[in-house]
Amino acid sequence: MQIKPILSALRRHKAGTFLIAMQIALTLAIVCNALFIIQQRIAHLSERTGIDEPDIFVIECEWVGSPTSQQADARMLEDLRVLRQLSSVQDATPSNSYPLNGGGWDDGIKLKPDQLQDSSGTTVYLADDHFIDTLGLKLIAGRNFRPEEVARIDMRDRLAAPQVIVTKALADKLFPNGDAVGKTIYLAGNPTTILGEVELLQAQSIDRWAADFAYRSVIVPRRLAASLGGFYIVRARPGQLDAAMRAAPAALFEHNPRRVINEQDGVLSFAQVRARAYERDRGMAILMGVICVALLAITAAGIVGLTSFWVGQRRKQIGVRRALGATQRDILGYFMTENLLISLGGVLVGVLLAIAINLWLVTRFEMSRLSMAYVLVGVAILLLLGQGAVLAPALRASRVPPVEATRSV
Repeated sequence: MQIKPILSALRRHKAGTFLIAMQIALTLAIVCNALFIIQQRIAHLSERTGIDEPDIFVIECEWVGSPTSQQADARMLEDLRVLRQLSSVQDATPSNSYPLNGGGWDDGIKLKPDQLQDSSGTTVYLADDHFIDTLGLKLIAGRNFRPEEVARIDMRDRLAAPQVIVTKALADKLFPNGDAVGKTIYLAGNPTTILGEVELLQAQSIDRWAADFAYRSVIVPRRLAASLGGFYIVRARPGQLDAAMRAAPAALFEHNPRRVINEQDGVLSFAQVRARAYERDRGMAILMGVICVALLAITAAGIVGLTSFWVGQRRKQIGVRRALGATQRDILGYFMTENLLISLGGVLVGVLLAIAINLWLVTRFEMSRLSMAYVLVGVAILLLLGQGAVLAPALRASRVPPVEATRSV
């Protein structure tokens, strides 16, 4: 197949060639970045929390009457006793937050008291001695808190504790040599000793600002006694999650009705927590997918339409070539090659445009840089799409009979 006649024919149809090439370029640029965004969102959806998600649910309880900190703590301890006595409940713990909650406490960790910059950011979880067992965390070094090491803390109190437990990610950041247990760190400006190390515990926030310390969490042996109420994290026995979620609020109200548990979101399984936390990511992935499909469909339709128009214009020329001995395969190859040349021109421009769009997204929205793998995948998709879209009109052109050369109209 000689390329020169095809290029000459394309020069005679500059407008149509340009429009299709630019459509392919724009589609490639958008599809590459959209696929990259989809991959990031899907990867975000599957991030591990480190806890026993299938058996865990969360209760948010609000007190009636604004009790004092001491009264709120006493009510909390009674609630925990009630929850742990339920036959369908394995364990329960109070906390100021939980993974994927979206809100909680964050602070900085320093290794020296006079250090100006934090060594790391961290998520702060307030906990008692049941926290690790309730969440199903894996203790890989040191030990858990003892009951006598857990104390009450008020919202106005300074965040201070003689000992804390940290995640492996935080320990590796602070002490790369792997000897974190027993070392002193400074949390909220106060010295504390690392008592133990858990394998994995995700932060309560999944927003981009918290990405740098997504798994650098610190567990502080303190019960938050807030007059407004707080969270109970409950671990059901295997296979009894539904029963525990029904029994727990009923038992709490029976023990002390002076509380409010929202009927809509006061009791949430962790599956519901995960679905809510990643609702925007899931929606964005679906939206990007729809945009990709729509753009590819429009581009394919444009190629089909333009090629069909050219076939209609060239019927007499095709007939002449057939009369001079060109086979159906020659005609088919001509239009397939013609489309391939247009597509190649479009994807070359599209690659540059895709990189330019990604650079704009990186500087404007702090997104990650586009991997060239997605560009190559996009190029392959557009080239295959072009060849697939042109196939039907090219087959019609190949069936034009030689007699068309003798027609004057």
